[in-house]
Amino acid sequence: MKQSMYDRFKRNINYLRISVTDRCNLRCTYCMPSDGIKLMHHDDILSFEEIEAFTRLAVTNGINKVRLTGGEPLVRKGIVDLVEKLAAIEGIKDLSMTTNGILLDKYATDLKSAGLNRVNISLDTINPDRYCELTRNGDIDEVFKGIKAAKSAGFHPIKINAVLMGEPNDELLKLESFCQKNQLDLRFIHQMNLQNGEFSKVEGGEGGNCSRCNRIRLLANGDVKPCLFSDLAYNIRKLGPEKALNIAIGNKPRTGTFNRSGEFYNIGG
Repeated sequence: MKQSMYDRFKRNINYLRISVTDRCNLRCTYCMPSDGIKLMHHDDILSFEEIEAFTRLAVTNGINKVRLTGGEPLVRKGIVDLVEKLAAIEGIKDLSMTTNGILLDKYATDLKSAGLNRVNISLDTINPDRYCELTRNGDIDEVFKGIKAAKSAGFHPIKINAVLMGEPNDELLKLESFCQKNQLDLRFIHQMNLQNGEFSKVEGGEGGNCSRCNRIRLLANGDVKPCLFSDLAYNIRKLGPEKALNIAIGNKPRTGTFNRSGEFYNIGG
């Protein structure tokens, strides 16, 4: 029988974000440090079978919304197969993915056929030069192709995640106009700092509102995190999936503070 999970502050935890990899095909300035990153060892990254088993356990305990993140989830080999496995789990009402869109032209149709419901695409500007600068040599045309492919595949709504970094108003207006013209839902995310605990509510979304936070995170290395802005983490390989899940829910903090043990590229935002 399906249960519900409530933390000690009576928040109903029904949303699981899964970081399937810490690898990414971009090097965004606000996500990755300029001096490079230390990647997880391949042996430390969860198999699809481990991810599926934990997700089934979480759904049995009340999770009904699942989002795949990274790094960049589409660089994980076999990602369409994982989507198909998760889509087959009875009780998941919403299966979505956050992607930078670079590989979406290649995978959109297969992802939709596998059972993915929605996509969020990260896009901070429609200026090709500025995009190249922000992503350290990313090609914005690949993102535009990905958006077109997602629309053709039948994804709806398609949300655009834009990080606010003090861009000129005319650049933001151009992004807004682009989204309106292409029937895309635009959400503005204020730039955050994990180490200093700087975060705020997402404009046009639900993130950043601690009083209503309903999510937990499964990282690619098996850590279950009850809060993005916290160092708390409970590993499913060390503790076992059920114990890690229960402890994470039981210790979910009232509000975020800071996270000095992780980075956005390996937690999934």
